[in-house]
Amino acid sequence: MTVKDLCQRFGVRANTVLIWIANGELKAGNVGRGMAAKKPRWRITEEALRAFEALEQREEESREAQARRRRKRAARRIAATQ
Repeated sequence: MTVKDLCQRFGVRANTVLIWIANGELKAGNVGRGMAAKKPRWRITEEALRAFEALEQREEESREAQARRRRKRAARRIAATQ
């Protein structure tokens, strides 16, 4: 898959995908014409994409769990003041 394919799949801009690659969240290989190529051409394997999606899902679940804990703490604080 290309960066453009992932942009369409996730509804994000190319810079977002490139940041994921630079941060190591998404593994990609540079298939540019050579070391002298000014602009890298990234390709993402299906395996790397599955790993990225699994990571994103775990992070989303973690964010949801954190939100639930914040709501519970807020509810306890409100109940304690009443």
